[in-house]
Amino acid sequence: MKRIGMLTSGGDCQALNAAMRGVVKCLSCSGEDVEIYGFLDGYKGLIYGDFRMLTGNDFAGILTKGGTILGSSRTPFKLMREPDENGLDKVEAMKQNYYKLKLDCLVILGGNGTHKSANMLREEGLNVITLPKTIDNDLWGTDMTFGFQSAVNIATDCIDCIHTTASSHGRVFIVEVMGHKVGWLTLNAGIAGGADIILIPEIPYDIDSIIKAVDARAARGSRFTIMAVAEGAISKEDASLTKKELKEKYKEKMKNYAYPSVSYEIADKIMKKTGKEVRVTVPGHTQRGGSPCPYDRVFATRLGAEAGKLILKGEYGFMVGYKNREIVKVPLEEVAGKLKMVSPDATIVKEAKMVGISFGD
Repeated sequence: MKRIGMLTSGGDCQALNAAMRGVVKCLSCSGEDVEIYGFLDGYKGLIYGDFRMLTGNDFAGILTKGGTILGSSRTPFKLMREPDENGLDKVEAMKQNYYKLKLDCLVILGGNGTHKSANMLREEGLNVITLPKTIDNDLWGTDMTFGFQSAVNIATDCIDCIHTTASSHGRVFIVEVMGHKVGWLTLNAGIAGGADIILIPEIPYDIDSIIKAVDARAARGSRFTIMAVAEGAISKEDASLTKKELKEKYKEKMKNYAYPSVSYEIADKIMKKTGKEVRVTVPGHTQRGGSPCPYDRVFATRLGAEAGKLILKGEYGFMVGYKNREIVKVPLEEVAGKLKMVSPDATIVKEAKMVGISFGD
């Protein structure tokens, strides 16, 4: 008998259910007797013993369903070793619930913060296997994370729709794309949607370079300009500051900051410098919602199946990742705390520049 705990942590995304289904179907098809304990709302469920037994019926019909049947929440890694408001030791509580249920393994689906906590539990002696979930595609040790391709599709659809209205009104349109501190989502959606300017955190922008690109399009007779801007886009001026200096500047800036986000600040500067009409569209959480795309359904199923295989073999302490078009196992200690960023010298960036896309640098 294998007793498996399962939880989904952090921001939700498409294909979480597909990945869990892949794990369970692999275990079920092996002929091994299995009990599945689903912890509700991420690590909170493991901390406070909030779980329910899951059966095959729970995983029926969820391949195409977005979100997560277990619920999710954010439990910051930096607070994990701090007692809760009632003095409860969260790490010890998780360990006690793990041993109380006599679990053989804990399957954890999540992104960067989730993996840091998962690695901590591994260091505490628990058997852990993780699956790489995030629309940001910023997890170290894997070429791809599930949820990313679905989010690219949604962000691209948004840019596609903006083309017609931008053309009709002769405006500069900014589409602000998610991605946290990295530009994978913005870069891919920007190229797929035919954006003229792409701004990502890894390539700090200069507002004058952006203006130059906008004016160059106008000089060629174009009525509009489409910009894909990452939510974490940063100017060259700010990027040159130390982390401490940037934090102080940001703190001071926020006292009288008139913009909802960086995209609106850039829009205002473009309007003032060029006199052109600029509009901002923020697809926001729609990028994390809806059904997973076919690619993510296949990808998440493969990851889940390989996780099930590791459980059957008793191999723990790994993230199931994707390298060179093959599913691989990556030691958790190599993944935790590392961010996979877009290299400014990456071939995809060079190729984007070859077709005339400006990065505002």
